[in-house]
Amino acid sequence: MIPEKPAAPSLFARLTRPAFAPVAIAPLVWFRVAFGAIMLVEVGRYFAHDWIGRYFIEPDFMFKYFGFGWVRPWPGEGMKLHFFALGVLAMGVMLGIRYRLAAALLFLGFTYVFFLDQARYLNHFYLVCLYSFLLAVVPAHRAFSWDAWRQPAQRGGTAPAWSLWLLRAQICAVYFFGGIAKLNRDWLQGEPMHLWLARRANYPVLGTWFTHDSAAYFFSYAGVLFDLGIVPLLLWRRTRWWAFGAAALFNLTNGWIFQIGIFPWLVLGATVLLFAPRLPQPLASLWQAPAPVAAVRSTRHGLTIALVAAYLAGQFLFPLRHWLYAGDVLWTEEGHRFSWHMKLRSKSASLTLYAHDPDTNRTWKTHLPNYINRAQLDEAAGRPDMILQLAHRVAEDFRRQGHPHIQVRARALVSLNGRVDQLLVDPDVDLAAQPRTLGSATWITPLTTPLSARQPPRSPSTPSPASSDG
Repeated sequence: MIPEKPAAPSLFARLTRPAFAPVAIAPLVWFRVAFGAIMLVEVGRYFAHDWIGRYFIEPDFMFKYFGFGWVRPWPGEGMKLHFFALGVLAMGVMLGIRYRLAAALLFLGFTYVFFLDQARYLNHFYLVCLYSFLLAVVPAHRAFSWDAWRQPAQRGGTAPAWSLWLLRAQICAVYFFGGIAKLNRDWLQGEPMHLWLARRANYPVLGTWFTHDSAAYFFSYAGVLFDLGIVPLLLWRRTRWWAFGAAALFNLTNGWIFQIGIFPWLVLGATVLLFAPRLPQPLASLWQAPAPVAAVRSTRHGLTIALVAAYLAGQFLFPLRHWLYAGDVLWTEEGHRFSWHMKLRSKSASLTLYAHDPDTNRTWKTHLPNYINRAQLDEAAGRPDMILQLAHRVAEDFRRQGHPHIQVRARALVSLNGRVDQLLVDPDVDLAAQPRTLGSATWITPLTTPLSARQPPRSPSTPSPASSDG
């Protein structure tokens, strides 16, 4: 009897087979350890600087992301307990202790903190949310972890290729869109880099040079070339180590000049994913089993590919959404967040809200520190959506005081990247009557002031809320 030939694999199976081929797990392990350690340090910084109380306990009002108005801080000392739990979970991820659970809870716990206050948005916090989610998905605990030591059946020297490339794609998106976003007229004319470097003239060694235009142009164009070129150079074996040295120098210099917290370390940790270091052999022999030769099998390849493709599509399409809005995204802020628009604009602003009761024809100039703290005001003054939220908050306060038809108008004078001040919001529009939507806001005034129209430097004694994206 002639044995039947096995059925030929389908076209889909042949196309997706490389995604499930075994690759060395070392890059995933190193990133897991680095990410957990970085998060542990970040939690420690929040306790050391008392940022938990300042940002999440003391404020009476917090700005909310669209659709997340229901997110509220824990009462009492609950936020401190929450951050303590984040530290424990970060240690669990780093050491691989109950790794899957620890990573999933770290993602949920940190993302909750992220959505508490829009004024606390930072690009690297968004990146932390994404990577904590991805780490909960990929099998980065199969080696050099408590789980692998306690449960030998989980040990392995390999992981499916899709897990490594998923983590790699995430940092590639950060670099790519960060570089593309810098191809705008302000950045290519040395702004806002010129403003930022001028404020650092007291830095040792390089401080004097920072005041020259050549420094602003050097850092601006070096930033574009680095963001757009670093990924190909890291993926090419011949330039990999030179590129990693350049990445280390670039990110650490950014951290020194701009004081951007854990971002340089987080990006460097993710950059290691683009090449394949090996676990030191003594550790490898203790903590992992020999790498299997056969390809990693899965009974749900189709679902895995679909989910990975959906995630990557979102990451590579969402940053482009600002093209759906009219106006300059640096000015309107519509589509600016979650798009890796990093260090692209600096805004100095003054904001005043006026409440008017048409029933009594009385007008009040509101005292904004009664509603938000100084750090929140610095962020809100140049952000139209946050100005709208604050106007709604003021209107609610006046309605409780017996003014049911209260109107709120804003006078927001904003300087973008050193331009002469210009009105950001139409001062004749009643913001209390304007709903929050994902559509384009017609009450934002178009940017008409050219970059050539620069204002004189502000006196250090002149208060002016100023903010820049990080």
